[in-house]
Amino acid sequence: MNLYLWHFYLRDQRVYIPTVSRTEAGYFLDIDPVEVVPASETEVLRHAINRMIKSGNPVVPTPSRTSFPKPVILKYTKVKSWSAFEDGANVWKIVQKSGVYQISPGRKREDRGWEDDVPKIETFAPDATIDSVVLRVITLIQSHTT
Repeated sequence: MNLYLWHFYLRDQRVYIPTVSRTEAGYFLDIDPVEVVPASETEVLRHAINRMIKSGNPVVPTPSRTSFPKPVILKYTKVKSWSAFEDGANVWKIVQKSGVYQISPGRKREDRGWEDDVPKIETFAPDATIDSVVLRVITLIQSHTT
């Protein structure tokens, strides 16, 4: 089964789009480069998301526990900690599994972090185009900017 994953974070009217790598151990990790786009700029956002999706999930060495990096998003947001970032952010992910796309919004967990907001997961038909998926995630993101 082929599985791909991309994250999109919204904070302060900006969308942070990291490269999502797959570690040799098999889990996903946000890495550089990260694109930062104003949420209101639909076409720029569409191109940035498409670029990240086309780049796939590069495989990277699994970091050791002692060398595990800070979240890459922090250096782009001007906040000092992940918990401070979470306080003002929303997150979505696109998952592609065996050619079928899903958009999964995140909801905040009581103990910090995000989890999938399962009732709000949108699954696309197997023949859905990536453009339709990208436009839908942009609509969801922009609906949180007003």
